[in-house]
Amino acid sequence: MAMAHININMLTWARERSSIVMSDFAEKCGVSVDKLEEWESGKRPMTFYQAQDYANKTYIPFGYLFLQHPPMEELPLPELHTIDGKAPILPSLELMDMVKITLQRQGWYKEHLKLQLVENSSVVGGFSVNDSVDRIVNDMRKTLSAPKHPIRGKWEDYYRELVKKIESAGIMVMREGYIGHHSRALNADEFRGFAIADELAPIIFVNHADSLGARLFTLIHELCHIWVGLSGISDGNTATHRQEEILCNAVAAEFLVPAEEFLSIWQEDAEPWTYNLTVMEAHFHVSTWVLARRALTLNKISKETYRAFINAKKTAYGKKKTTGGPTYYQTKKAQLSGLFSRAVVTEALNGRLLLREAGQLLGGIKPSKIKTFAKELGV
Repeated sequence: MAMAHININMLTWARERSSIVMSDFAEKCGVSVDKLEEWESGKRPMTFYQAQDYANKTYIPFGYLFLQHPPMEELPLPELHTIDGKAPILPSLELMDMVKITLQRQGWYKEHLKLQLVENSSVVGGFSVNDSVDRIVNDMRKTLSAPKHPIRGKWEDYYRELVKKIESAGIMVMREGYIGHHSRALNADEFRGFAIADELAPIIFVNHADSLGARLFTLIHELCHIWVGLSGISDGNTATHRQEEILCNAVAAEFLVPAEEFLSIWQEDAEPWTYNLTVMEAHFHVSTWVLARRALTLNKISKETYRAFINAKKTAYGKKKTTGGPTYYQTKKAQLSGLFSRAVVTEALNGRLLLREAGQLLGGIKPSKIKTFAKELGV
């Protein structure tokens, strides 16, 4: 059986890069920890099949195992997110891959728009970080034809409606919580979303591994990044010191929950304080997560109170079990931008794009199922 003459130093690098501890990775490969240690130390040679399987399970190209040194890997977008107020040392493999996948999709869509002679977007970079929160918020509402807040419905309905309005302005909105089919979860503690402020094909990505209530705030936070023309990966951290992140947090807060209206409703003597959230949720039609954050920024609750509330919400969300749910094609429709999906499907059905390539762009849809997905999209 042919042996793979790989660089054994790349084995340990690949496993540690994937953030999988040795015992778990050994189980994943179906071998003992002792055998895995022998592979990585060079005491036991690997067959080509074993080396290929190792590479697949660490999500790297097989050829990487033959390199003399690990490749230099950098995120193609600025890192604006923080963990406990500090910039993360190394982005996760999932974040790296999700950004790359999104940029690949954007690259295709950008070329598609050029062929259609579409002009640059008028909303990207129309403002700067030196503009006031009110100016930016007012322009957003005007462009999206969005009122200060809805007068009926649940916050989930508001979220979906805002996604539609943002896409009608020519901005793609993508929303996923995993890479692949529930195989590699994104980490909401690492990032909540990112924005690609391209003048022709701007994109907002919302991490759906995050709690339900946080997604609405992330959507508008990233929209602000588009408005001021600054790409980046962020988490909306309240402790950030970056000027652009402070602005985008403030814009998202004012867009969703206007300060003047909030203060006119807030009851200082409410006991417990969360009673205010119940009243305001019915008024603003946003999540209690957003409302608690607004209470913090307006100095109505302390950071400790806010953290305790959010941690409780995260714990409850983690324990929540879902039953039933949307179909595969309904999920794909929600994950992928409608603008992007319809363009890919239309090009494929018209024979200008191979069905295989279309399926890859759409996140692994089988070529034979493109027509089924087209019906879901209304194409």
